[in-house]
Formats: sequence, C-alpha cells, structure tokens
Amino acid sequence: MSEVSQVIYAAGAVLWRQAGKKKIEIAVIHRPRYDDWSLPKGKLDPDETMIGCAYREVMEETGYTPIFGPEIGDVTYEVDGVKKLVKYWSAQAVGEPTGTTDLHEVDQLLWLTPTDAKKKLTLDDDKSLVDFFLEFDSGTTPLVLLRHAKAVKREDWDGDDGDRPLAHLGQIQAKRMLSLYLPYGIAEIHSSDAQRCIETIDSMARAMKLNAIYSADLSEYGFEKDKEAPLDYVQDLMDKGKSAIICSHNPILPKLLKKLIGKKNFKHMDQKLEPGEAWVLHYRDAEIVSIDWVEAPRA
Repeated sequence: MSEVSQVIYAAGAVLWRQAGKKKIEIAVIHRPRYDDWSLPKGKLDPDETMIGCAYREVMEETGYTPIFGPEIGDVTYEVDGVKKLVKYWSAQAVGEPTGTTDLHEVDQLLWLTPTDAKKKLTLDDDKSLVDFFLEFDSGTTPLVLLRHAKAVKREDWDGDDGDRPLAHLGQIQAKRMLSLYLPYGIAEIHSSDAQRCIETIDSMARAMKLNAIYSADLSEYGFEKDKEAPLDYVQDLMDKGKSAIICSHNPILPKLLKKLIGKKNFKHMDQKLEPGEAWVLHYRDAEIVSIDWVEAPRA
C-alpha cells in the first residue's frame, strides 16, 4: 500500500426536502467529469471550516440554500496515495433554488425517494450515508450551547468580572464564528449579559441580522442565585421549537447539558467546553436526538 503523506479534506451533505406530510426526497447529482451520481460535496478552500465547505458546496452544486441538521458521518479513502476525508451533514432544502450551478461540474439533479437514491448513487459510501441519514430521521431543530471565546484572564483583570472582555485570541475567534453557525438557519441568539459573551456573539448576530437577547439568567452571577434559571430558559426555547444560539459560561453549560440528557449519557462525553467551543443539540418535539461538538474557530 502506498504511503499517505497528507490529507485532503472535503465536506458535503445529504440534501433532503419534504415531499408530502410523511415523505422525503433526497438530492442526487450527476457529475459529467466522472460520469457518476453523487451526493453534493467538494474540497475545502484555504481557511474554510468543514461545515462552511459543505454549506457552500451544496449551494454551488444544487442551487438550493440549505438548513443544516446533524453531522451524519465521515468517509475516508485514498486518491493516488493521498488520504481523503469527507465529512457529511444532513441538510434540508427549503423553497426553490436561488442559485445557478456550473454545468461542467453538475449537469443533472434528481429528487428521489431514499430507496431510489441509494439505487442511483454510484459509490457504496454514498449509499451508506443515506442509511445513516435515515437513522437520524429528518426535521430536527438546532440549539447551540456556545461557550464564550477566549477572555482576558481573571487575574489580569482589575474590574468587575462581568465587564471582563475578550482577549486578542477571543476577538479573532468571535470574528470567525459565522461560518460555523450560519448553516443552521439560526433564528434567535441569546446570551449572558457578561461582556465576554456579548463580544463573542456581536459580530455574528449583526451578520445574521438578528437582535441578540441578553439575560442575567445565563450569567455566572445569575447562576449562583438560581441554579434552575438556565435550564428553565433553555427548556422554554425548546418547547417553542426555536433554532437558537445560547452563549454562556463553562460552569453553566456542562451542568445544563447534563440535566437535559441525563448523567448516564453525559459520562460518555467530553464534560466541559474550552473557550469558543460548542455543543449543537438537535432536537425534535423538545427531545434531543443528536449532539455535535464544534471546535473553536482557529486563529
């Protein structure tokens, strides 16, 4: 076997749409360069995130603007002795296509039932991804539990802790968060009223044209007064079916997740978030069906 000297990263999605009350269809594309039928996917551009790449590739290859759901798996193989890793998400197509596709890259798009899509797809890996997608089922809503970006250290700050700002690294992280969360079709952003949280979500909220909602219930000092307030806050958003980002603090978010999924399940996860990291909870009817971990944006 040839030695793998580097890794090519790529990303894509199982793009689906509603076709009646209980039926869905999956997008399958024809690539004339390879004369095959594939799921939409492509290679990362420089400094691009995996989910940002998948989002862009779906739009470029299908013309649809997707709303992303759970991460559904990786595919790894070799191309001319080079390892290639492709990460996939579930993504819903809403409405009609608004973009145009490059006919040299994609010259046909078919909407097929999952069974027919598996028959049409050329690669076995793509067929397996459809099976993984069906295990999650469709129609989940995302709730992002985001720890604020890297802040100035407590020992280096003389003022009130609620006024402690982001460090230089945190400012860079905050500016680069949009590509990680834009694909989820976020409708609301909620944040602790601590300055480091406000600065974390400000740029992203403006880019999404959302007015952030700030609450002491999501702050550390609020949590000290009422340990149940953050859970009630998040549970209310889930009961209303909101797709939202919650920006808060490390003492709060792990305890919040533990209560939502139970101690037994929480034991099998990384039990805290580093600055700028997040858990994306995908839920349906207020029940969590999948959790993705999102790493902090790279500086």
